[in-house]
Amino acid sequence: MRNFLYSRAGTAQEAVSLISTLSNAKFLGGGTNLVDLMRENIEQPDALVDVTRLPLSGITETAEGGIAIGAEVRNSTVANHPLIRQRYPMLSQGILCGASGQIRNMATVGGNIMQRTRCYYFYDEAARCNKRNPGAGCDAIDGFNRIHAILGASEHCIATHPSDLCVALAALDATVRVDGPDGPRTIAFNDFHSLPGETPHIETALRANELITAVELPSLPFAKRSLYRKIRDRASYAFALVSVAAALEIENGTMRNARVALGGVAPKPWRAWEAERVLSGAPATPETFRRAADAELANARGYRDNRFKIELARRTISSVLSELAAPEVWQ
Repeated sequence: MRNFLYSRAGTAQEAVSLISTLSNAKFLGGGTNLVDLMRENIEQPDALVDVTRLPLSGITETAEGGIAIGAEVRNSTVANHPLIRQRYPMLSQGILCGASGQIRNMATVGGNIMQRTRCYYFYDEAARCNKRNPGAGCDAIDGFNRIHAILGASEHCIATHPSDLCVALAALDATVRVDGPDGPRTIAFNDFHSLPGETPHIETALRANELITAVELPSLPFAKRSLYRKIRDRASYAFALVSVAAALEIENGTMRNARVALGGVAPKPWRAWEAERVLSGAPATPETFRRAADAELANARGYRDNRFKIELARRTISSVLSELAAPEVWQ
């Protein structure tokens, strides 16, 4: 790890001002991803601005009936908050599926959103990686690619986004509040992360020197009927091969509203728009759930080691939706 300058900010405005005056600087929250990347020499900032003391650690109700979660709130706090558990159970479940208890106690919401891929080749300085070194190539495409993307990838990058929390946020139509030199703004969560295209090193819509200050969940009453399921190689401390976050609003056997997002299958938390299109207004039956899964995965592309993910995703989507539709689960 190289030497770096350390500064601590007391307000969001001070944090933005500090990072704007420093060269090659990064914000430091819980550090559960950034510090690892610095140890591996993947991230090499010349300066860190500590934002852990900012007044961004609250969870409050909004005037519109939603929930605002400060960027410095620890993941464990979100997962165990009574309003989150009651109104958005998929979010609580997703967080509790991620990492370990110790890491969840340190990791922040803002940091979780900004975490980078766990692709083996991204972490290997000897490997070619367009995300780490633009223009170098992608060794994952012809290499060992069992954990890699089947949706949204490009010839330049097939890495997946690792977050569980972000999959639930994508399904819930969250928005991200940020502050920067030009003032505050909001970004729709489903527009926040970028697909690789020809520029896999550009991972988010966050501008230079902008700081995430909060995530806002809209009022979504039917999200009480939601689930998060994660398929992985072992029961704890493993990233998803496939995960599904879903919520259904069912009236007289017909789905009036549906929200579905996938994890472990794409370079960003993957909102399943095609599946939702099939589900909306359709009967809540296993046949409909299979059609929705087929529609979402129609353009999926597997590689040598990860083709199994296509069928795994298909079955997981159908299974989660079937469980959500079972009336005895919610009575």
